[in-house]
Amino acid sequence: MKFRSALLGAAASLAFAPAAFAERGADGHVNVIYWQAPSILNPFLSGGTKDIESASLVIEPLARFNEKGELVPYLAAEIPTVENGGVSADLTSITWKIAPGMLWSDGSAVTAADVIFTWTYCTHPEGGCAQLAKFEGITNVEALDDLTVKVTFGAPKPNPYGAFVGGQSPIIQKAQFENCLGAKAPECTDANFGPIGTGPFRVTEFRTNDVIQLEANPNYRDPAKPAFATMTFKGGGDAEAAGRAVLETGEFDYAWNLQLAPAVIQGMVAAGMGQAISGFGTLVERIEMNLTDPSPSLPEGERSTAKHPHPFLSDIRVRKALSMAIDRDLLVEVGYGQAGRPTCNLVPAPQIYASDNVDCMTQDIEGAKALLEEAGWTVGGDGVRTKDGMRLSILYQTSTNAVRQDFQALIKQWWSEIGVETELKNISASVYFGGDPGSPDTFQKFYADVEMYANNFDGTDPEAYLAAYTCEKAPRPETQWQGENINRFCDPAYDALVAELGRTGEISKRGEIARKLNDMLTKDSYVIVPLVDRGRVSAHSNTLGGVILNTWDSELWNAADWYRIK
Repeated sequence: MKFRSALLGAAASLAFAPAAFAERGADGHVNVIYWQAPSILNPFLSGGTKDIESASLVIEPLARFNEKGELVPYLAAEIPTVENGGVSADLTSITWKIAPGMLWSDGSAVTAADVIFTWTYCTHPEGGCAQLAKFEGITNVEALDDLTVKVTFGAPKPNPYGAFVGGQSPIIQKAQFENCLGAKAPECTDANFGPIGTGPFRVTEFRTNDVIQLEANPNYRDPAKPAFATMTFKGGGDAEAAGRAVLETGEFDYAWNLQLAPAVIQGMVAAGMGQAISGFGTLVERIEMNLTDPSPSLPEGERSTAKHPHPFLSDIRVRKALSMAIDRDLLVEVGYGQAGRPTCNLVPAPQIYASDNVDCMTQDIEGAKALLEEAGWTVGGDGVRTKDGMRLSILYQTSTNAVRQDFQALIKQWWSEIGVETELKNISASVYFGGDPGSPDTFQKFYADVEMYANNFDGTDPEAYLAAYTCEKAPRPETQWQGENINRFCDPAYDALVAELGRTGEISKRGEIARKLNDMLTKDSYVIVPLVDRGRVSAHSNTLGGVILNTWDSELWNAADWYRIK
């Protein structure tokens, strides 16, 4: 891992645009559009990318990853390493020093107490935290002084950069959230919708699933940043409308995640108002198989929980057959073109962690039929398979998006060819990726048989990402339906291997273990069915400078450096 100092990063930014940051707010207003509307600004209560990234404008971690996947300090004075004494020689602790003079947007000082509280908040036994895997292996977080925090692990931790690092694990203010612990966390609407932060902007208005109004943080650490005095963060609509708003009409300055057919994007760019930017990272579009029964006939609180195994997806032969029927090359051609690659892996990069699994690359309709026959599913008069009086009927849900609906239609057709009946459901992304424990339509609650989405992980090390599938991280009523283990996969052997990864330092060995974990979720069990390794495609106007697409952290990671090209 290479490290760069914050000073070098700042110097590079200034060199790139020497006149851009003469005065905070001098460039007026900037408009950002995410077609998935934020529903909350607390990433510990939502696994949705749109919530994590919008929150990153306001609340920050101690360090984050730049566009090269390199760790850079934000609230921290430097990146702790073994060489500088910040990481203990036995790898059982990491000590972070908060940079002097860091202030919350309300003018109060950032202290070690805020860092400790963040850990307490996410790991509270009576609550649910959407980012719990980031805190894997931590036994204690303590203050050595007001600006120094020591994180202790229960065993040597070769990759100690999980907690408090990246857009998924920011620091929240103790004074604002201290009465929001455990089961009370979702009830703290004012704090969750308007967190006090250290980022370049602060919230002035939040309309859930609609729009966020922000203004420059008057206490931001660089007195010349941000260049914009105010920002409108608009959510909702669809990817095509978002792309047109930047590339054709110029109404907005930045549009996120243009999940559109390549020809559509090319046509928008031809208007000459802006440019599309792209890069590959670890974003994988996949289908998750529900290992628990989502039937509405079950009592509320028991649906999609470990109390009731899924009536047919518990059989690996059914899951494998569903995967075998899919033509991933055609999905890439239809949905992404050069911005997509077919994949069988949950972790497609970096190369050291990417499995050589290619078992899913060739569509095999006949093989899928044979597998279902072997499992006892026979075709009825209407073409749908049955077994013991049960129809092989699937509810397949995803978010509302043109590419995803195209994928649903294709996959439904392929599944029909092997005798599977499929009902399609699409849900507003603002709801689907929201964290409302009362909603039946969140991807965490998973009241369907299979569901499709994409996500990725901060940085270049997949340890926390793979640790998300341990038994304890399944969303359930006791966690307010928060948790990363969406399909309720539970294998003690997997949990043990995650623990081994957490104490393994040799990079080649880490790669070997991570590949095994990837394969356990994919080709060994078909609990996760990867489809497409997606390149991130976004767009910005020709008048917005300083934008650097980052596939390893929040796309808005350097919004403090944005400026208006005159």
